[in-house]
Amino acid sequence: MRTWKIWRALLAATVAGGLLLAGCSGGAGGERASDSADKSRRGGGSATGPMPAPAVPSAPDGDKRQEDGEGRDFAPPPDYLSTFALDVDTASYGFARRTLAEGRLPDPSTVRPEEFVNSFRQDYPRPEGDGFSVNVDGARTDADGWSMMRVGLATGAADSQGERPPAALTFVIDVSGSMAEPGRLDLVKESLGIMTDRLRDDDSVSLVTFSDSAETVLPMTRLGGHRGKVHSAVDQLEPTQSTNLEAGITTGYDTAVKSRREGATNRVVLLSDALANTGETSADGILERIAEARREHGITLFGVGVGSDYGDALMERLADKGDGHTTYVSDSEEAEKVFCEQLPANIELRARDAKAQVAFDPQTVKRFRLIGYENRDVADDDFRDDSVDGGEVGPGHTVTALYAVQMKPGASGHVATADVRWLDPDSRAPHEESNQIESGDLEGELWAADGGLRTAAVAAYFADALRRGTSGVTEPGDPAVRPDTSATTAAPEPRYTTDDSGTWQPLPGAPGLSELAGRADELSSGDDDSALRDLATAVRQADRLTGGVSGSEREGEGEGEMRE
Repeated sequence: MRTWKIWRALLAATVAGGLLLAGCSGGAGGERASDSADKSRRGGGSATGPMPAPAVPSAPDGDKRQEDGEGRDFAPPPDYLSTFALDVDTASYGFARRTLAEGRLPDPSTVRPEEFVNSFRQDYPRPEGDGFSVNVDGARTDADGWSMMRVGLATGAADSQGERPPAALTFVIDVSGSMAEPGRLDLVKESLGIMTDRLRDDDSVSLVTFSDSAETVLPMTRLGGHRGKVHSAVDQLEPTQSTNLEAGITTGYDTAVKSRREGATNRVVLLSDALANTGETSADGILERIAEARREHGITLFGVGVGSDYGDALMERLADKGDGHTTYVSDSEEAEKVFCEQLPANIELRARDAKAQVAFDPQTVKRFRLIGYENRDVADDDFRDDSVDGGEVGPGHTVTALYAVQMKPGASGHVATADVRWLDPDSRAPHEESNQIESGDLEGELWAADGGLRTAAVAAYFADALRRGTSGVTEPGDPAVRPDTSATTAAPEPRYTTDDSGTWQPLPGAPGLSELAGRADELSSGDDDSALRDLATAVRQADRLTGGVSGSEREGEGEGEMRE
């Protein structure tokens, strides 16, 4: 409390004196060009340029904890803050698995580490009611002074099917010629047929198709007594001509708005390979229609990607702008999970505009790196600005953010405080929860930690290796390592995870892909979780494609290195 008051006084004096404090925001050292529109919408500035020091936050109504400064008992300089919107997307990992299975390395620009990490279930304690539990833990890596720190957020479990509000779902279905490939429209039709039988009688669906133009082939129809009508409309879907994604989105949202049900969860579900080639094909031209419907009517978007050629960047940005999320399916088993488990469970919302902020203690932490979340970056001083978009999170979700953290030699004590802020899905009232971690919580060895942390680490290291690709050259959007700075000087520019020649520098303590496959095997040994076995398979495929050998052939060797 006393430290917080001192910081407020110092900050006021600093502003009055005209001294500019510069820092970097959210752990993002670079930004993909395609993400710039979403970045500005969230209030995030250039990741490589200086950021102003965060303003002293004013407490929202009813949030006395923040007004009293009880949420954080120290005040870090701005370059020791990391702020991002929550993300529950998983499409990047699903598409990478499909690409590797076909014998190709994924394009590094399609690899988003947070989506790899969040593709695996975590057993975080659940809160009661809406909102989040906040869990922070970690362990030492093999790199000198570096640890992997996990911030885990969890929402309460979904209500029973009988208790949730009804759903009004508008399916926007790509029937262009490219959807004729096996594993695209046939998979969509199979999935929609199964889902039609699983949804409740008081749920409603409408179907919009698009190729070179778009049409509503089934108006909003309640399922009770009309399932046969829905099945018939689905069975008649056939691939035709080109892909006018703009027409599909526009017609889909028009249909959703006109048939919007009060008291129901209204959502647009886009099913496509996202390869727009007719009409407006730029992301920004398509995105504005979604943003308008979201603002005026609260209609969110759920994007489902299919196909070996897939417009990952466009689909991800569409869902981001539509306050929804994306996933990717490549076979019937995955599709059944998405349409019969994930989609019904995500009809409800537990939190709107959810954001996280992690404040590292400069007395103990030398530097840190947020793994992924580059295009979810939020300006530090926008954490408590509820007009700045965050992420929408449904019931039963877990969100994991991993940090590589280097401690100062001999330092001990407080490491970081993690805060999450969200709006109540109905009243829009703001809420916050927080937790913190001490140096003693990072003393264990990473590969001896609990299964959840090890799984997250394997997924993060795997994504980091794939982002390197085969070139060894930094891709746009690669993350930054936070510099070690003095609290009394302006923060310098962030340093990228490359050396002077531009060669990729892996995450601290990164094993080679062969060893990483072995770590994944250890996780799946004796476990009936097929997702862990699939992870081990994908890592092994990547190892072969980059010229490696299997883990069994390198058994007994130490830590591997990324191959050039």
